[in-house]
Amino acid sequence: MSSQNMISRRGVLGSLGAAASISTFSNMPLFAQAEKSGPTTSTVADRDRRMQWWHQARFGMFIHFGLYSVLGRHEWAMEMEGIPVAEYEQLAKSFNPKPHAARAWAQLASQAGMKYMVMTTKHHEGFCNFDTKLTNYCAPKQAAGRDLVAEYYEAARSAGMRVGFYYSLMDWHHPDGARCAHDEAARRRFVEYIHGQVRELCTNYGKVDVLWYDVAWPLSAEEWESVKLNKMVRQLQPDILINNRAKIPEDFTTPEQRIQAFAEPWESCMTMNDSWGYQRADDDWKSSKTIVRNLVTCARGNGNYLLNIGPKPDGSIPVESVQILTAVGRWMNQHGDAIYSAESCEVNRSEVANFTRIGNKLYIHVHFWPGEVVSVGGLTNKVLSAKHYPSGQQIQFHQDQFRVQLVGLPAASPDPLVSVIEMECDGVPKQDMLNIRENRPRREVGI
Repeated sequence: MSSQNMISRRGVLGSLGAAASISTFSNMPLFAQAEKSGPTTSTVADRDRRMQWWHQARFGMFIHFGLYSVLGRHEWAMEMEGIPVAEYEQLAKSFNPKPHAARAWAQLASQAGMKYMVMTTKHHEGFCNFDTKLTNYCAPKQAAGRDLVAEYYEAARSAGMRVGFYYSLMDWHHPDGARCAHDEAARRRFVEYIHGQVRELCTNYGKVDVLWYDVAWPLSAEEWESVKLNKMVRQLQPDILINNRAKIPEDFTTPEQRIQAFAEPWESCMTMNDSWGYQRADDDWKSSKTIVRNLVTCARGNGNYLLNIGPKPDGSIPVESVQILTAVGRWMNQHGDAIYSAESCEVNRSEVANFTRIGNKLYIHVHFWPGEVVSVGGLTNKVLSAKHYPSGQQIQFHQDQFRVQLVGLPAASPDPLVSVIEMECDGVPKQDMLNIRENRPRREVGI
């Protein structure tokens, strides 16, 4: 991103409510954007083949881990505090996480119902968590003395996770990282460095499922030689998924700290508090209920939810993250099928619930349990049955032209986070709220 757009990596969360609401679908699919903004390196057919697992996964873990974890003051501390490079480099002499800390990350991800993981191999600070021949500013050649990405890769694979690599194009440490914008020789050197490191990541670890670029400042797609870069990636990793942050449309788009649905594949990435990296003073944690609500919203729009943890400098996970994700995992263990198998759902209006859909079945995710009656307005389909999910216990209901009332429910919510009701309809569920506004009978003035 350009310098004026850096807020997307830092401050957007404060503008969100307790649970993000979904935006309308983009009118400009990624491959249509490609025709206007530049080429892509794949086809729709090949993308659909490669993305089958990703659509079924729905829920992933993002991990931000680096020298900023030692500082514990946010991953942007180097820039926001104006820390000199020579001073910041000293952190590499003390960054030595405990061996195989990533196994606990993978265990927690699996327990939470997540199906893939994406770790920072190099963040904006320029420090590499992987073994690279192109710089000594990397974990194996500093205090850690070992390849942290290799440990992560082993842990994720052992837990049955798909594996993703985050890689920042922007680099605050490399001498050409800024002057490349106005010095052609510097640009060539810097691009060769970046392409070389991406080649290492795609060569040294086995199969990689996701390449997650970030922040293409200060170059354009042409200056980054992004088409050449991604063609190389696809030659080395034919099944890989690539995001859109090298400034060309690829396999999926990445709304950040918000939920915004697109006609093409999309994934919302969000923090659990207000920071991506470990921030010891950041206590603004989302509740487990909010996490579940966001996950439902993503699934409703046929998107994925990439939720971040920021490990401490020793690699341990903050206790708040563990507690939140453990509760989410209990909910997913009971209700996960209504998330993983969800299709795009047109029903989206309620003050107490959200919705997912599988075929003709509508799943009502009630986050504010109203008591013995739950109503859904504007449903245009005939309801055939209603059940508690996943128990299958039948629920009585009444339906007229304007609403469906589910009656005889318990006074208190059956689930402490979000309770789910399954309704089978006579067709794909649709909702028409305007019908209520226009056609519901009105009374004479004064009555």
